[in-house]
Amino acid sequence: MINFLVVTHGDFGAYLTEAAESIVGRQDQGVRVVSISPRVCVSDLSQRIRKAITELGGADGLILFTDMPGGTPSNLAFPLVKDAPNVEMVTGVNLYMLVSAFNHRLDYTLQALVEKVLADGKKSVCDVRRQFLARAR
Repeated sequence: MINFLVVTHGDFGAYLTEAAESIVGRQDQGVRVVSISPRVCVSDLSQRIRKAITELGGADGLILFTDMPGGTPSNLAFPLVKDAPNVEMVTGVNLYMLVSAFNHRLDYTLQALVEKVLADGKKSVCDVRRQFLARAR
């Protein structure tokens, strides 16, 4: 089973994970959230992320999700995973991406799941009016 670590500004990751679980069902194991707060020092935040990576790493792999490229969550996480085997990092996480990840964590390899999650995330960002008008024609 592929594990997930969600690292975001504030409680965004916790709420996103809760919403995804309300759609696909509770994920009893292999999912952790680290909330980045300006009230916690950078070294403590890095240690929390490092510990979660160590605990969630496994044979099937780990996907670390962050909320935006260039943000503190991504900047703290990337140095910890850039050379880690069987760990991938995806940024720009949204609800559809987590729902997809939770739904397919048992069926896909790590690389295939990363590709699926990225494709689903891109698919979920759209101009709805244009999409429906194009279908109506």
